[in-house]
Amino acid sequence: MARWKKPTKEEILENRQTLAERARTGDLRLPGAVAEIRKGFGMTQAEFANMLSLTRRQIVEIEGGTANPTLETLEKIAKIFGFTTGFVPKKQKA
Repeated sequence: MARWKKPTKEEILENRQTLAERARTGDLRLPGAVAEIRKGFGMTQAEFANMLSLTRRQIVEIEGGTANPTLETLEKIAKIFGFTTGFVPKKQKA
């Protein structure tokens, strides 16, 4: 399986800012966010799972939208990217 190029500190910061803006606007959903956070660090699913003391299968299921992660798991994922868990208002339709 091909590995992603490890991002620079500047690229990680840029990824974090982009994800934060998408979260503020309500345009960020859990499965996509987890995959983007992982890829933002240039990690495979196995490496990401190991770093979080989870299994690769748990990461696959979270990224695939089929998991029901605990708050503890969500907080572990959020923390490494400088986020916190919480509610975000839905976008209002015009």
